[in-house]
Amino acid sequence: MGGASAEKKYDLMYYTRAALAGGICCSVTHGGACPIDVVKTRIQLQPQKYNQGMINGFKTVIAEEGVGALATGLGPTAVGYFVQGWFKFGGVEFFKIQMSKYFGEEKAWNNRTYIYLASSACAEFIADIFLCPLEATRIRLVADPKFASGLITAVPKIIQQDGVVKGFYSGFGPILFKQIPYTMAKFAVQGAAAEAICNTTGADKSSVSVSLTSGVIAGVAAAIISHPADTLLSMISKNPTAGGTGSIPSRLMNLAQEAGIQKLCFTGLGARCVMIGSLTAGQFGIFDTLMRSIGAEKFHFHEPGKH
Repeated sequence: MGGASAEKKYDLMYYTRAALAGGICCSVTHGGACPIDVVKTRIQLQPQKYNQGMINGFKTVIAEEGVGALATGLGPTAVGYFVQGWFKFGGVEFFKIQMSKYFGEEKAWNNRTYIYLASSACAEFIADIFLCPLEATRIRLVADPKFASGLITAVPKIIQQDGVVKGFYSGFGPILFKQIPYTMAKFAVQGAAAEAICNTTGADKSSVSVSLTSGVIAGVAAAIISHPADTLLSMISKNPTAGGTGSIPSRLMNLAQEAGIQKLCFTGLGARCVMIGSLTAGQFGIFDTLMRSIGAEKFHFHEPGKH
């Protein structure tokens, strides 16, 4: 990517389009995966009751609470992940392109994996500041469907009971611990997988089939890496006093010791792999399609001399 043309091409309008496409793809996919997420969260929080496999988890929820229970937390999920997707996908594009401009084409190509990792970590940190309150609200609703009727009624109730910081940001530590490694793996693995697929098949990097296939691979890898932190996030968001009254890191250590390695790493992992693999594939497929439809040519790393 040359300096002058890159500056004209990757301007504020490009980043706004990327952010919009990212918000839409994350909101649609996470909203669509809400039933799976409800079952996954129940398995994590009440394994003695729900940890009989994902299908049996669905059956239990439906039998006891009705089909509508599978949409619990849909409001904060759709809103939260639109905001998160806006900053995550838009942020990754911004940081990735700015780092590539700084290093130049050859160094950017040689260090593209590190650029993926650094840009996704920076973007995710910013996104999580906005996501954390909505994710805390979602988990509270899923853990206790009687807590409130939805997002609008749950937010003031959480503020009244626990305050803003304790109610909405008790899970900020685990959400960073979960989301940053998840997003780093997601974008780095997807980029490497897409590149390998294209080198093997000769397909175009912007094709939907490449986006979907590489997205599934990236999603499963990211799900496995981030699952222990996801379990901790569910536990601490269900009960803001879980793990004691000390600092967030000490409470997380207490919860991890109480749960044990097996529960942290494997309880609900199957459901999470299905959910994250599917929605990650959907996210990259929708994102790439939307970018083309709104006239934005997505940035790709290119080997010098082989444009």
